[in-house]
Amino acid sequence: MNHIARLRIVHMLLLVLMLTCRAHVYAAAPQAGAQGPGFYRMMLGRFEITALLDGTHPFPIDTVVQGVSKQEIARDLHRDFLQAPVQGSINAFLVNTGTKLILIDTGAGVLYGDCCGRLIANLRAAGYAPAQVDEVLLTHLHKDHVGGIVTSGAMTFPNAIVRVSKAEADYWLDAANKPLAPAFLASFFDAAQASVAPYIAAGRFETFSGDTDLEPGFRAIVIPGHTPGHSAYRVESDGHVMLAWGDVIHVASIQLRNPRASVEYDNDAILARRSRTRMLDAAAGDGDLIAAAHIAFPGLGHVRKAGARYEWVPVNYEADPEH
Repeated sequence: MNHIARLRIVHMLLLVLMLTCRAHVYAAAPQAGAQGPGFYRMMLGRFEITALLDGTHPFPIDTVVQGVSKQEIARDLHRDFLQAPVQGSINAFLVNTGTKLILIDTGAGVLYGDCCGRLIANLRAAGYAPAQVDEVLLTHLHKDHVGGIVTSGAMTFPNAIVRVSKAEADYWLDAANKPLAPAFLASFFDAAQASVAPYIAAGRFETFSGDTDLEPGFRAIVIPGHTPGHSAYRVESDGHVMLAWGDVIHVASIQLRNPRASVEYDNDAILARRSRTRMLDAAAGDGDLIAAAHIAFPGLGHVRKAGARYEWVPVNYEADPEH
């Protein structure tokens, strides 16, 4: 074997060794398999808004969504690169006014299983402790909004006043209504009553009637239909407005294109449609920031009209919410 042949063999061996080492290095990092903490911050005038994710769960669109054909559902999901069941976000919103911490909705807690109940961990990751929360405003008393106010039967937010509309409390906290409701809602009555019980016992549960101002910058707007006392909260600071609208929209891909689409959880589907159209028209007309419980996290954005339909425009991500 001549000298040139030997050099070629050495070169080939070095090349194989180099490629083997590179492959070994690039394969060394394990996959994380988890998301980071679920919180997002932005400013609303002088108020600081922190969106908090309680979790996502597979929303059974095929069995829950009503008033729209399965063909239309499939087409709308396909347009948004989705397929059933869609992972639905459960969002809550913390407002730091500078003098108070006010939490709007609390997620499902343990009531939806392992998918959810992450709100407190994300609250802590965002720099707060449950004991710092001064008020909890509930849009309604369904499991995925009220479940997070209790932990092992005790108050999750021991220093907070919990507020909800009187019509909502009168419905879910009255045992006489349970046998009159659809059977699948029976556990919702049990969950609502167990969740608010510690706050009632501690004198920290209050109701309001109709549209009313609750705090400087906070106004409750009752939009019944999804539940008897379902409410939105209008938050305003320095002329900037956020509308936390609860369950106006469950599946954005479907209900923004066809606001007539309802869900079987609606107490009164016709009234829910009216409330949905009212809120969508107001949001599109005013251009206010929307805080949506079930639009993909962080659930903060704007609504615009597109013919007979509506479109969701997410907030532009800001690394520094102060600017």
